[in-house]
Amino acid sequence: MKKTINIIAVLLISGAICTAQMPQMQQAQQPPLPPDTKPASTNIVGAEYPRIDAQRRAYFRLRAPEAQSVVVSLGNTALTKGEDGYWTGVTAPLDPGFHYYTIRINGVDVADPNSETFFGSGRLMSGIEVPEEGVDFYDIKKVPHGNIVSFWYYAESTGEHRQAFVYTPPDYNKDINKRYPVLYLQHGMGEDRRAWANQGKTNFILDNLIAEGKAKPMIVVMDDGGIAAGMRGARPQGAGAARPQGAPAQGQQPQQPQTAAAARPQGQPQGAGQTQRPGQGPGGMPSFWDGFGSVLIKDLIPAIDANFRTLTDRESRAMAGLSLGGTQTYQITQANLDKFAYIGIFSAPFGFPGVETGYNGLLAKPDQFERLVKVFYISMGSKEGAGTGRSIHEQLEKAGVKHVYFEAPGTAHEFQTWRKSLHGFAQLLFR
Repeated sequence: MKKTINIIAVLLISGAICTAQMPQMQQAQQPPLPPDTKPASTNIVGAEYPRIDAQRRAYFRLRAPEAQSVVVSLGNTALTKGEDGYWTGVTAPLDPGFHYYTIRINGVDVADPNSETFFGSGRLMSGIEVPEEGVDFYDIKKVPHGNIVSFWYYAESTGEHRQAFVYTPPDYNKDINKRYPVLYLQHGMGEDRRAWANQGKTNFILDNLIAEGKAKPMIVVMDDGGIAAGMRGARPQGAGAARPQGAPAQGQQPQQPQTAAAARPQGQPQGAGQTQRPGQGPGGMPSFWDGFGSVLIKDLIPAIDANFRTLTDRESRAMAGLSLGGTQTYQITQANLDKFAYIGIFSAPFGFPGVETGYNGLLAKPDQFERLVKVFYISMGSKEGAGTGRSIHEQLEKAGVKHVYFEAPGTAHEFQTWRKSLHGFAQLLFR
């Protein structure tokens, strides 16, 4: 019996030593990391790849011993297979900011197991953050932080339970008698309520601005611009079909309308006096996106006001959105100027109601419009088509309509444009 116990003890000790040495053995077998690189901030915890170098190139390494081909969708970068079954490769220099991507293995797109996943293009995808030199306004810093909370409510107008994400500022839980203005912030097509929090880094942008005294403490509400009830009217793109994305691939531009008339739904959400083809929304969008105006006005705003310490007057309420969310912002604010005094349109490729009749004719009366709308903010990236912002700015300027125009240098239809847009817009709110 004693001999048996001794043998077992030796085996246990030997096993422990081998187990303790395994990480060192695995580390020794791994090839040296590329010099002048560091793991992307979007990697899962402990993942060394993807890596970014000083030239903003991304390095990939993943194991797929049975694969015949592996391609990273960023620039369609083909990886090379090593004898150890690992595929490696490096992209061309990438633009700064956030990029969606997939790994294409034998022609099938999958998420990178080393990266966090993000909802974009109507599906879960990998994402990589490429730092921009000298730009840190969306980084997490040693400042007081607010919270993003999940908020569920029931929308009577559509008969569905819905989830929104709500940012509350750093001092929200410190002074229970204080009330706050509210910004309703919408995502783009192919994204959802998570986009502004995850890809957009809304909380860090607001935390930093508030800490610097550049923005008023505010509540930010991020809801899903699509409604499940819309599926009963028409099958949305993306359910079995490719759907335009809120942030097209680098260098890809949103489709521009040929004329101003073709570009503009006349500002009212479906069911509020606007006539549209059955199952179709503005710009040919399916009814999946219709009805959000009713949800926002009849369900979401009352629910937020009932559950958070908000200021409920119109001068304490703003709405903004990117791409499709900008189009929805045009529509909803035009039909509900009694509810919003601040309007932000980030890279909306269609939906501008026109200066002749827009906002119930108020754009043709600049003095009256200015009294009602405290800030009318239009933005785009310099690499985007003019129809997403610049041409609208020119029309407003010619008509004498007071507004703020921002063009992000060197960015396209992407979150780097929209982060910078939010950063600028937030500083103008509720002053």
